[in-house]
Amino acid sequence: MPKVSAKRQITLPVSQCEALEIEPGDDVESFIAYGQLIIVKKKRGAARSVLKHVLGNPSMTDEESMENSLQ
Repeated sequence: MPKVSAKRQITLPVSQCEALEIEPGDDVESFIAYGQLIIVKKKRGAARSVLKHVLGNPSMTDEESMENSLQ
């Protein structure tokens, strides 16, 4: 099971990287949704299907959103 290092880095298991075709040097994005950390390989539209059920609040600023996610 991966652990978070002192620098807050996470090493992904080889099997998960292979399943998602993540190679060294690839960009990934991380999101928090419903208390879960979601990591996706960064490519156009990659997060769309994963996050389609997450509704945004257009009246909330980015700063307010970040504050709410930390609570």
